[in-house]
Amino acid sequence: MGSKMVFMALVVATAIRFANCNLEGEVLYEWKTKLMDPFKVLASWDPTLVNPCRWFHVTCNGENSIVRVDLGNAGLSGPLIPQLGHLTNMQYFMVFGNEINGTIPKELGNWKELVGLGLQKNLLSGPIPASLGQLKSLRFMTLNSNKLTGTIPVEVLELVLWGDLQTLNVSDNHFKGRVHPADPTGYAVTTITQDPKIKSV
Repeated sequence: MGSKMVFMALVVATAIRFANCNLEGEVLYEWKTKLMDPFKVLASWDPTLVNPCRWFHVTCNGENSIVRVDLGNAGLSGPLIPQLGHLTNMQYFMVFGNEINGTIPKELGNWKELVGLGLQKNLLSGPIPASLGQLKSLRFMTLNSNKLTGTIPVEVLELVLWGDLQTLNVSDNHFKGRVHPADPTGYAVTTITQDPKIKSV
């Protein structure tokens, strides 16, 4: 009886793992449908393959959950979609050097395990979401060379001052004025990457 219960528990755990895997695959495929991919770098992102961990440019952990997406300099264009926030185990999201446009979804603040966010050299516009200040594990965030506007949220600046964020590059955007009326650093947007605690990349 005991061995049967253990077997059933393993079956249920496996089913849950694959259900989560399927959901994450659906999210990435939904994003793919919104992108222009002239070089077919996403050709392996096939929804008929149940496990997205078999797709190119995707890395998973031992639980078959997506932890990394590497699409730097891939020739992609199109938006980031809010559904990406469902990839809650994401650790590295690297899509620099493309023509990704639109705004940065606030839902990326759900990536509590995120260590690196590379969105530089794209066509992103609008403000930096304050929700990115929830990413307490973040060590580097490169948003330079986009078309971002507004001010840098104080929540993000606090990651530099009191969190693990070691690299924050927001240069070559369209920020205006001071970072925030309550900006604890006192730095203007144009000089924020000169803070000795912030390294430009």
